[in-house]
Amino acid sequence: MNSAQVERLRASVVRRVILLAHRYVGFALVPFLVMLGLTGAFITFNAELEKAFSPQLFIAPRPGDTPLSLAALAQRAEAQAPEARLRYLISRPDQAVARMEPRPAPAGQVREIDFDQLFLNPYSGAELGRRREGDLSQGLINLMPFVYRLHREFAAGPTGVLILGVVSLVWTVDCVFALYLTLPRTSVQFWRRWGRSWRIKKSRSSFRLNFDFHRAGSLWSWPMLAIFAWSGVMMNLNPVYDLVTRGLFDFEPFAEAIASLPLHPNENPGLSWSEAEATGARIMSEQAALKGFSLGDPDSLGYVRSLGVFTYGAGSGLDIRRRSSDTSVWFDGDSGELRQTFFPTGEHTGNTISGWLWALHFGDIANFTPYRWLVCLLGLWVVGLSLTGMAVWLFKRHARNSAHHFRPAGQLR
Repeated sequence: MNSAQVERLRASVVRRVILLAHRYVGFALVPFLVMLGLTGAFITFNAELEKAFSPQLFIAPRPGDTPLSLAALAQRAEAQAPEARLRYLISRPDQAVARMEPRPAPAGQVREIDFDQLFLNPYSGAELGRRREGDLSQGLINLMPFVYRLHREFAAGPTGVLILGVVSLVWTVDCVFALYLTLPRTSVQFWRRWGRSWRIKKSRSSFRLNFDFHRAGSLWSWPMLAIFAWSGVMMNLNPVYDLVTRGLFDFEPFAEAIASLPLHPNENPGLSWSEAEATGARIMSEQAALKGFSLGDPDSLGYVRSLGVFTYGAGSGLDIRRRSSDTSVWFDGDSGELRQTFFPTGEHTGNTISGWLWALHFGDIANFTPYRWLVCLLGLWVVGLSLTGMAVWLFKRHARNSAHHFRPAGQLR
């Protein structure tokens, strides 16, 4: 064989291997992608569905109402549940959510509480309800948190996170394989030949319709599918995502930023909640002036006892997401000295890309409702592509088995 024939043979073998990988890996991914697509479609409108299933956890703000300070809400939360203490609090116009944990028990005793979230009226501090997030035994109040846990971790904790991380990585690679398989085998009339892959042709054959929908549907939505697959790696398989992103961009992983803080366990900080809020507001204003970004309303306050630091968050011009801000400062619980800053955009290219991936994945882009509908529909689209891919796989498998069964006995091997 001459060199051209060898090259064609090599390309044919590579294509065959990729086809087999796509066929069997894709089939194995079907149950995962169907679950992720369905749950993803739901959680795109998580806040709205939470209000529908658990209206008691929300209030309708009235014009002119002024919310309580973060410190006042933190104090109200701990007063409402004296057996618990606050880890962090998020205040929104329609609710304040306090994440709680048991207070330390006397030596030799274990103290437990039957909730980890406490909901308050952000304007009066009155309790709206409490729940153990994701525990379906508590009824509809936990339906959407359970759906969210299914989407993020199969409701299986760290094991589920790892499984979905591997699934996301395999899906990302399979997206590349699938795109490759749509390309023509020859460069002659490349665009004309490839254009056929983008069309769904009229046919009476159910196999042909399934195949065309699967191939063309994947091509038209390929950029979003790749974004969703890779962002799944970001959320569930951090070491792989961090390695790749660091290799391409200036990037500071969140875990490394936290690890850079000195371990300084402190159960009883010197600053009160009021002092911590005032300190956080001052530091945030200084950072905004220094780095040139605008500030919105404060929305989060917390204390990390293992590190001895308070966290303070506020809306800013750096935020991408709609319902929660990602701009925060962390400072010492005794001295108030700044320890770390977290800005979603504007500092590190890799962190900015990560912020966008997160917002794109959950349809949480500020003030852009049409995109949320697109993400919801895309979740259902993923289900459709998965099922048509499975149908094509089963049809071809049946055809191969039938051909083998009816082959003359002398040709069977």
